Amino acid sequence: MKRLLLFVVAMAVLLATLAACGGNPKAGKSGESIKTDTKTGTESGEKKGQDAGGETPDESSAGESRGSAEKTDVLVVYFSATGTTKGVAEMIASITGADLYEIKAAKPYSSDDLNYNNSASRATKEQNDKKVRPEIGGEDLSLEGYKTVYLGFPIWWGEEPRILDTFVEKYNFDGITVIPFCTSGSSGIGRSGSNMETLAGSGKWLDGKRFSGSVSEAELRAWIDGLE
Repeated sequence: MKRLLLFVVAMAVLLATLAACGGNPKAGKSGESIKTDTKTGTESGEKKGQDAGGETPDESSAGESRGSAEKTDVLVVYFSATGTTKGVAEMIASITGADLYEIKAAKPYSSDDLNYNNSASRATKEQNDKKVRPEIGGEDLSLEGYKTVYLGFPIWWGEEPRILDTFVEKYNFDGITVIPFCTSGSSGIGRSGSNMETLAGSGKWLDGKRFSGSVSEAELRAWIDGLE
C-alpha cells in the first residue's frame, strides 16, 4: 500500500514538472512572455523596418530613388554680392526645375568694396581692369550632363563683374546653351553677354536680359517660355 502511495505521489510530481517545462521558452526574467510576429520574424518591441544600426532601409532606398528621378539637364549659375541676383536666380530655378549653383568669391565683397562713388574701391579697380580675375571660392562645378545653363549676375559699372570672367574662362561649355541674365537698378545688360561668350570660346550663347530685383515670377516665366 505504501509503495502504491509513493508511486502516485512520484507521478504527480513528474506531471507537474513536465507542465512547467512546457511553458513559453522566451519568457523574460520578469516572467513576461515576448510575442513573435510570425509574418516578419521580429519580436514585438523591435521597430520594424530598422536594422541594428537604427537606419530604415526602406526610407534610405526611397531617398536614393527620388534623387535619381530628380536629375535635370538645366542649371542656374549666379553671382550675387547683395542678394538681389540670388532672388531672381532662385525663381528661375523654381520655374525650370533646374539645379542651382552660386559663384562665391574667395574673398567676399564688403559694402565698401562695392562703393561706386569711391574710385579706389575694390570693385571700381576690378571693373577698370579687364585683365583682373577675382578668385572663386567654394566647391568646383561639374557641367557634365547639363544642356542649358542660365548665368546670372549684377551689372557693375555697365558690365558683368570680373568674377564672371573668371568663371567662363574656367569651364568648357561645349554642347551647352548659355542664357545670361542680369539685375540692376536701371542699366541694361550691354556687352556683358558678348564679352563672356568671347572669353568662354565655347557653348551656344543666347541674348541676355536685364531684370529688376522686384521682377515677378510671371514675368520670368514669360521670358523663359519665349526663349528660342
